[in-house]
Amino acid sequence: MKGFVFHGAGQSAWEEVPDPGLKDPTDVIVRVDAVTICGTDLHILKGDVPEVPSGTVLGHEAVGEVVETGSDVRTVRPGDRVLVSCITACGRCRFCREGAYGQCQGGGGWILGHLIDGTQAEYVRVPHADLSVHPLPGALESQDAVLFADIFPTAYEVGVINGGVRPGDTVVVVGAGPIGLAAILTARLYSPERIIAVDLADSRLDAARRLGADAVVPVRDEPEQLVADLTDGLGADVVIEAVGVPESFEMCTRMVRPGGRVANVGVHGKPATLHLEELWIKNVTITTGLVHTSSTPTLLRMAASGRVPTAPLVTHTFPLDQMEEAYEVFAHAADTGALKVVLGEQRHDELAVPAA
Repeated sequence: MKGFVFHGAGQSAWEEVPDPGLKDPTDVIVRVDAVTICGTDLHILKGDVPEVPSGTVLGHEAVGEVVETGSDVRTVRPGDRVLVSCITACGRCRFCREGAYGQCQGGGGWILGHLIDGTQAEYVRVPHADLSVHPLPGALESQDAVLFADIFPTAYEVGVINGGVRPGDTVVVVGAGPIGLAAILTARLYSPERIIAVDLADSRLDAARRLGADAVVPVRDEPEQLVADLTDGLGADVVIEAVGVPESFEMCTRMVRPGGRVANVGVHGKPATLHLEELWIKNVTITTGLVHTSSTPTLLRMAASGRVPTAPLVTHTFPLDQMEEAYEVFAHAADTGALKVVLGEQRHDELAVPAA
């Protein structure tokens, strides 16, 4: 088969790789029908995630069809259409028993496209399948469903839930990329008074407004002053960092009110300064985290019922073999306007219609 292979910082290729096979009785093999690219994949290509070995097939999000199952798999069978979660969960260790799948100690956690071959290929082996793939409702299209492998549970769990968004809150989302936009959509479920989006790119701020932000502000226009003006100088109740650079994190800590919450979602490749000399007296809570994906079944049900719209997030689609072009488009989002790119061709079973 072919897959998108990481060969060290700045080096990658769509190339022939060995077909995956079952290694453990809890594995499944999934034929990939739709896959997407994450900002974390860009961090890997930059060398920000040094534990990814050269030769790894990247990707940790996919929708596809189960083609083979191990003898211990109970929740899916060949022919099932499934979502492949970005997090793998053994279901037995202490953290999995607490629902903290991202910290799995039993061979799970974030392993796809990180410690083992991932989803940006024609087929993928998924360990611990009973908790790591999710059967999909027929009403949910593949290019919509794939967004629930990572960005929606990440934005919801690490941003909205960790940030403790409540009715009447002022919520600031710094970074209006896919994760930030998903945070806006899921924060709206809690009826905040206002959501303010901050970004460098006008195109992403336009998308934020379309998806429910009440106010948008480019970084060049002093977002801290706007937040102060809208809150009578108090500051935001919740600030969600969805970029992953020191400047954005430090901006978040300046915009939060006393007693407020800063929820860091972005993947950081460099140290950020924590100004405790200013924050110690403000009773500020700062949270970090890797997504657990324990919310994925709930989010999928809400998507199927239309409560969480996804279509506006997918701006570019490609065949699977145009992976390198898709990476270029996604990596230069400021120029291309890309939010989420989805690769793959929708497969439909042929239906014989009897003659009248």
